[in-house]
Amino acid sequence: MGVSFISVGLFAVNLGLYNSQKINDPLRWWVCTAIAVAPAWIAGIVEDVTHRVPPGLRLLATATSAVLLAIFLELRVVRTDFPILDSLLGRYSFLGTSLAALAILAMTHAFNIIDGYNGLASTVTMMILIVLAYVAMKVGDWHYMAVFVILLGATIAFWFWNYPRGLLFIGDGGAYLWGIVIAVGSIALVQRNEAVSPWFPVLLLAYPILEVVFSTYRKIARGQSPSIADALHLHQLIYRRIVRATIASNSARQMLLRNSRTSPYLWGVAIIAVMPAMLFWQNTEILIPFFVGFAFLYVILYVSIVRFKVPKWLKR
Repeated sequence: MGVSFISVGLFAVNLGLYNSQKINDPLRWWVCTAIAVAPAWIAGIVEDVTHRVPPGLRLLATATSAVLLAIFLELRVVRTDFPILDSLLGRYSFLGTSLAALAILAMTHAFNIIDGYNGLASTVTMMILIVLAYVAMKVGDWHYMAVFVILLGATIAFWFWNYPRGLLFIGDGGAYLWGIVIAVGSIALVQRNEAVSPWFPVLLLAYPILEVVFSTYRKIARGQSPSIADALHLHQLIYRRIVRATIASNSARQMLLRNSRTSPYLWGVAIIAVMPAMLFWQNTEILIPFFVGFAFLYVILYVSIVRFKVPKWLKR
């Protein structure tokens, strides 16, 4: 399974962290980290194999991992660059820890949501990891730069098998690991380096963030549980109403072609947020307007496709 590439990469990451951080008891640290990640990873793997793990149980497993990671790794949201909120975060440490756990949980499921077509989640993951590694290098955070580079290498190895032919799939277990590592690394990068704006990871991860937020809102508005899967995500709408209209045949080859042609549309969406995040990673005053603009663009695009008012340039 594709998750093996990611698992090997994460194992190498942990070995690297032992040496770089000079942890006094690396075995204990490894055991704590493994215990924290295990609920989400096991739930994902079992779902990949059996397809019988209830959504509620998977949500519980990923929430458990998120809380344990925030506690064991002492992760906190420490800044928002809004004075009132920052004073509350400084006064009540549990609030920052709770927000960190919520962010990890959200990203765990966000990357599973966007893992819909060949090369979609893996390419978005590579974009994000490249920018995270770049910013970590700029601030001299070699510990987390190693994390991002090693996971990037594992993801690239997987990508060559996944796109465009779909010879290997990451599954829920691998998507959960992508989300966990990226969320943990993003929170830690801001927490450990004052030069990094807290809005840098928000804009960088805007595409998966909006997917999970919009999905949750959509289901609650329809009276459904947010943990229940549906087929109304942006990439699914693009597949059905844009790509399938241009490749109508249902032969196996044409279906594979449709699958692979869907992903580049979403790569383009993601890079609209990724590029300014990389360029303005220190500047909150620029990052916030870009995030608001991206959110507006996402909603306009989604509503247009739902109403069958697809821009002509998207149909080409």
